[in-house]
Amino acid sequence: MAVKDHMVCRTHIPRPPLSDFVEVFWQYDGLDPSHARERCLPTGTMEIVVNLRDDEMRAYDRRSAYRPRKLRGPLVCGAHSGFFVIDTTGQASTIGVHFKPGGAFPFLVPAGELRDALVPLESLWGAKAAELRDRLLDAATAEARFRVLEQTLVARATSLPGRHPAVAFALERFESVPQRLKVSEVARRSGLSQRRFIRVFDEEVGLTPKLFCRIQRFQRVLHLVENGRGAEWADVALGCGYFDQAHLINDFRAFSGVTPTAYLAGRSDHFNHLPLPD
Repeated sequence: MAVKDHMVCRTHIPRPPLSDFVEVFWQYDGLDPSHARERCLPTGTMEIVVNLRDDEMRAYDRRSAYRPRKLRGPLVCGAHSGFFVIDTTGQASTIGVHFKPGGAFPFLVPAGELRDALVPLESLWGAKAAELRDRLLDAATAEARFRVLEQTLVARATSLPGRHPAVAFALERFESVPQRLKVSEVARRSGLSQRRFIRVFDEEVGLTPKLFCRIQRFQRVLHLVENGRGAEWADVALGCGYFDQAHLINDFRAFSGVTPTAYLAGRSDHFNHLPLPD
């Protein structure tokens, strides 16, 4: 089984056909962060998250960063158009499913309905959500919990549909480095009208094609910095497809809430999570 240990983190890549939809299963144990809140940066993907210690997770509205919403049971994180803030306390043991772009649609409602949303899985799966958490708690090891996740997702989709051909085509083009085609050209080549293409893409991915591409470009910046290739922002901007450094900075602030320089000064070990001061 493809399980890797990274200190307190274990990950597992599921077998086909789930591997077409799921990027990775993950579990964190023994987390004790020095900060109480952190920004989660947009990735263009969706997740299911289960707290194995306390049956509750807390998240904040960006406009009210000190008044958390309390969410019970397994949680669905929709594709976000910007950062959101979570409470890191009480999350010493968590497990989750990280879907590939567009990969959540066989298991959850049309992804577009969950954009920028953090909702209890119960609102989508009913009593099956609590049953999932109970089975995860009964499992003795991370490997056993990953099997529970795999079995649950397979049971939710007895015959896993493939992506709409237009969405599969678009994701391949949009995730290439550098991006080979503009959104308008991808829509034209998809064989759908532009309006129909945008609607189908939004339903399966949870973001419009243009917004998805902007987030993927932002993610490429984070990966370049994470991989130690320096922070000559003008070079990074050109390498990631921005018009210039100002264009990069404006998009970076829109998605993270901070400048690239502030991000580098405050980032954590996980490049999509930015600790917030108490």
